[in-house]
Order: sequence, then C-alpha cells, then structure tokens
Amino acid sequence: MLSARGRRPAAVVVEPVARFMLRLGLSPNTITVVSASLTIALSVILIPTGHLFAAAVLTGVFAAFDMIDGTMARMRGGGTRYGATLDATCDRITDGALFGAITWWLIYTHHAAPPIVVAALIVLVGSQVISYVKARGEASGLRIVGGLIERPERLIIGLVGIGLTGLGVPGAVETALCVLAAGSLFTIVQRLRFAARSAGASETTAPPAGARSYRR
Repeated sequence: MLSARGRRPAAVVVEPVARFMLRLGLSPNTITVVSASLTIALSVILIPTGHLFAAAVLTGVFAAFDMIDGTMARMRGGGTRYGATLDATCDRITDGALFGAITWWLIYTHHAAPPIVVAALIVLVGSQVISYVKARGEASGLRIVGGLIERPERLIIGLVGIGLTGLGVPGAVETALCVLAAGSLFTIVQRLRFAARSAGASETTAPPAGARSYRR
C-alpha cells in the first residue's frame, strides 16, 4: 500500500540525498549493493545477539536507501533492466536476512512459543512469495499492482516490533509477526486474484523446451 503513496512525501528527503550521492560520483547500483550489504550485516549481527533497538533503528536507516537508488537512476535519465533486477534481488536477500535473524533470535534467545516461530517462518517465506507472484505475473504480461502487505509495510511493522521489544515492551514482536503472517497470506491470495483478473490471464502459454505438445 505504501509503495506508491509513500514516495511523494518521502521525496522531500530522498531527492537531496540522491543528488548528493550523484555528485560524489556514486552509481545507483553501488548504492543498492552497499545499502543491502549493510542492512544484511546489521540484521545478522545485532538481532541474534539481542541488540534489538539498535538493529531496528540502523536497519531502518539503511533499508530506506532502497528509495534513493531508484531516485538516482531517474535523475540520471532512467534506470536499466539490470539495475531493476539487481535491486529486486538485493531486496529479497535483505528481507530473508532480516526475518531469518528474527526467527533465529526467537528460537535460540527468546525461546518463543512454537506458534510465534511458525508465524515468523510464514513471514519469512511469505515475503519471498509475495514478491515472486508479482514478478512472475508481470513477466507473463499480467498487471499486478499493490497489495495489503508490500515491502514497506513488512519492514515498518517488523522493525517497529523488534524495536519496541528492545525497549522492553512485552509482546511487541509477537504481535508484529502475527499481523505480518496473516497479512502476508492475505496478500499472496490477493495478488493471485489480481493476476487471475488481469487481461490475458486465460491466454495459453507455449510448452517448455523439450516438452511434448498435445495441441491438435
């Protein structure tokens, strides 16, 4: 939901930073890789060791660079297909690292109840499936726009949950994960419905290479 609506208000901060990065001679792809690497490192180091509030703040800061690389690309006249692929790949890895680290902390440090661990695993897998449905659908020419829980919502809810837990608020991360688990499952179904209702959804596809065709 926030992916489109949040860009215009954020532009007040993002655009000056993007211009500064370009003046330094940095490329959008460099920002993509550096921000993803720092986000991953912070997640897998700080969260399993119990530094939850620091992890929430610092991870949130570097995850926000996800908007800066795209803005830099547009300021340079437009992004490239490789840049978009690199950005999407880094997003999937950082999401996996973040929620994988949270799951590790839940099991080995927090000793969470099994249902909460299950919720965390649903979020971990669901975050990948939500993005895959959109990518695979659009690769087939289908229109899939929006959804209840997209990446911004996932990061905000997840980071707020661990941040509040780090400040001593009981049940914060458990609540966040349950909300995200339910929302993720809903969003997967929601996006599949978008795909099913998209123009061209019923068109037949060519068989994969090597497969036998049964058309007459």
